[in-house]
Amino acid sequence: MTDTRRRVKVYTLNEDRQWDDRGTGHVSSGYVERLKGMSLLVRAESDGSLLLESKINPNTAYQKQQDTLIVWSEAENYDLALSFQEKAGCDEIWEKICQVQGKDPSVDITQELVDESEEERFDDMSSPGLELPPCELGHLEELAELVASSLPSPLRREKLALAVENEGYIRKLLELFRQCEDLENTDGLHHLYEIVKGIFLLNRTALFEVMFSEECIMDVIGCLEHDPALDGLPRRHRDFLTKTARFKEVIPIGDPELRAKIHQTYRVQYIQDMVLPTPSVFEENMLSTLHSFIFFNKVEIVGMLQDDEKFLTDLFAQLTDEATDDDKRHELVNFLKEFCAFSQTLQPQNRDTFFKTLSNMGILPALEVILVSGMDDVQVRGAATDIFSYLVEYNPSMVREFIMQESQQNDDDILLINLIIEHMICDSDPELGGAVQLMGLLRTLVDPENMMATANKTEKTEFLSFFYKHCMHVLSAPLLANTTDDNEKVTVCQTPPGALRFMRRIIGLKDEFYNRYIMKNFLFEPVVKAFLNNGARYNLMNSAIIEMFEYVRVEDVKSLTAHIVENYWKSLEDVDYVQTFKGLKLRYEQQRERQDNPKLDSMRSILRNHRFRRDARTLDDDEEMWFNADEEELEDCEAVVPPSDNKITKALKDSDDKEVLGKSSSLSGRQSPSFKLSFSGSTTKTSLSSPPASLRPGSPGSGAKGSPPTAATVTTKVGRITRLVSTGTWVVFIRAQQKTFQM
Repeated sequence: MTDTRRRVKVYTLNEDRQWDDRGTGHVSSGYVERLKGMSLLVRAESDGSLLLESKINPNTAYQKQQDTLIVWSEAENYDLALSFQEKAGCDEIWEKICQVQGKDPSVDITQELVDESEEERFDDMSSPGLELPPCELGHLEELAELVASSLPSPLRREKLALAVENEGYIRKLLELFRQCEDLENTDGLHHLYEIVKGIFLLNRTALFEVMFSEECIMDVIGCLEHDPALDGLPRRHRDFLTKTARFKEVIPIGDPELRAKIHQTYRVQYIQDMVLPTPSVFEENMLSTLHSFIFFNKVEIVGMLQDDEKFLTDLFAQLTDEATDDDKRHELVNFLKEFCAFSQTLQPQNRDTFFKTLSNMGILPALEVILVSGMDDVQVRGAATDIFSYLVEYNPSMVREFIMQESQQNDDDILLINLIIEHMICDSDPELGGAVQLMGLLRTLVDPENMMATANKTEKTEFLSFFYKHCMHVLSAPLLANTTDDNEKVTVCQTPPGALRFMRRIIGLKDEFYNRYIMKNFLFEPVVKAFLNNGARYNLMNSAIIEMFEYVRVEDVKSLTAHIVENYWKSLEDVDYVQTFKGLKLRYEQQRERQDNPKLDSMRSILRNHRFRRDARTLDDDEEMWFNADEEELEDCEAVVPPSDNKITKALKDSDDKEVLGKSSSLSGRQSPSFKLSFSGSTTKTSLSSPPASLRPGSPGSGAKGSPPTAATVTTKVGRITRLVSTGTWVVFIRAQQKTFQM
C-alpha cells in the first residue's frame, strides 16, 4: 500500500495530556468479522504489523481538526488521533466515518462529546438551535452572559460553537474590539475579554484556526489584554510581540509556509503561557484542543526543517567556517540550542529521527569548533553545554563512539571530551552552575550501567580504557597542580597513612580489575618497605599494614596472595610475632596443592556432607550456621589429635588437667596461646555429666552400641573449638578467642 494520501501517524493521549507517537503506517477501512462492524485499520509501513484496529462506533464522537487530523475517544481517558500526510486522505476517511454514523461529512464533529441527563438532553433536543444576539456594541453584555451560561453544558457549548463558526462571528467581534479601543469603551472591552476567553473554552479547532490566522491573532491577543480584574490597567502583550520579540533568520528560510507556521506557533504558545489566565481544573480539560494545536504545529515545523537539507547544510557550514564572525556564530549557536530544545516536545520516535539527522549532518564536530572558538564567550559556552547535554541524554553511546573515533585522528588536547573537561575546570561562574552540569554529563558518559555490551564489541572496556589513557591526565591536572614545594614536608608526613588507607579501600572492593593493576605496578613494594623500615615499633603504621595483609589472607584473595608470596616472602618470612605472613604462605601452598591435585576439593565436600550426628535428624538452623560460619577456616586452623579411646581413659586416671600448647593464627598477641582440656570425672572445677548413652554416636565399625569417650569440656585461654568431626578420631581445631564448649 503506497498511496501517500492514506499515510498517517497514530497518536494516543497520555496521562500528562501529551500526545505519544505510536508509529507511521497506512490507514484503510473495512468490515472486521471479529468486531462485527466497519473498522479503521492502520498497518505499519515498516513491517506491515497492525498499529490500530478500531471499530467505527455509531455513538463515538469523532472530530476533524486542521484538515489533516481525526481525533476521538475509544474509552474514558483514552484518546486517539490520526495525523494524515495529505488532506485528501483525511477527507476520504472522514467521509467513511460519517457514512457509518449517518452524518453529514461537512460537520467537524459527529457526536456530542459528553452525555447529559435525560431531562437535559430532551430539553436541548427539543429546543431550536442556539440563536446569537446581533454583533453590536449594545448587545456585548448579553452575548457575554450567553457564553458564560453555555460553558457548563457540553451540548450548549457545542451549539454555541456551531453558531459562532457558521455566522463568522469571530471576525465581527474583532471589528467591535477595534471600535471599543478607538472609543476607549472600557465596559465593552471587558465584555469582549469574557467572550473571547469563553470561545477558547469551547475547545474547537475550527474556531482556533480563525482566531490564530495572521489577520486575527493580534486582535485576539488585544481582547485578552483587558481583564476586568486588572482595574483598568491592561497588559501590553501586543507591544511585546511587535516591538520587543524579534524573529531573526540566522539562516534564510525559503519556505513561506514554514515561516508563517513558526510565527503562528510562537504566538499561540505565548497566548497559552502568558496571555490566558491560569485555568481551573475544569477549564484545563476544556483546553485540550489548544494543547494539541501547538503540539502538532511543532511536529510539523521540526519535520519541515529536517527535510530541508539546504537549510541544515548551510547551518553547519557556517558554524564550522573559520571566517564566520563571532556575532554570527553566536546567533547560529543560539538557534541550534533552541532547535534542540524544540525537539524535546517530540515523542521518542520523532526525537530519534531528529537527532540522527543532526548527527549525520555533523553536529558533534561542529560542537568542537564552537567550544574552541567560543572559549571566552560565556553565552556561547552555555549554549554549547546545553546542546551537548541534549546529545548525551539522547544517546550517550553515540557520543562515546564519536569520541573514540576522533582520538585516532586528533591529539588529546583537542578531543571533544577533553574540551568539555576544560570547560568544567575553567567555569567562571561563582555558583559553578556550568561545572556541575558538565560534571553530570561526564558521569553519564563514564557510567558503566548505560554502556552496551554486544557480541562484537564491549563498549564498557573500550571506552573506560580510552578515558583513563587519554582523559584522566586532563581531569587530574588541577589536583596535581596543587602539590607544591611549600607543602612537601606536610605531604611527606601525611601521605603514607592516606595512601595506605586508599590502597586498603581498593583491596576491600575485591575487584580483580584493581587487583591486576596493583600487581602489574607492584604497589605492594612500597608497603612492604614501609613495614620493614618501621622495624619493631608497635604503632599505627605497623597495625594498619598487618591488618591489610591479614584481610588478604582471611578473605582468601587468591591473586594477591600468590603475588605477595611470590614477590615478597623472603622479606617477610622472618616476621614471627604474628602468624599473618606464615598464614599467607600456607594459603599459597594450599592453592598450589589444589591446582596440582583437584581431587582434594571433591574430598573436602564429601567430608562436609557426611558429618556424624547423635541421631538421624537433619541439622537444625543454628548448627548449620555454626558449621557454615567456620567453613573457610578449616584450612587455617591447627589440629590436636588426642590418643585413642583407651588412652584417653588412661589419661583421665593419671591427671586431672592436661596442658596442650598450640600455635595461634591470630594477630591479637605475639606469644603462643594455650588451652586446657578438663574431663568430667576429674577434680576440676568445671564438671559436666555425660550425655545419655542413647544420645551418643557409635564409633566407626562398632554399630549403634558403641560409645565415644567420656564427655569433656574444652576451656581455652586464647583459643576455642571451631570444628569437631567424628570419624573415629576426635579432631579439635583452635581459633584465637577464649570460649568454653561442651562435647
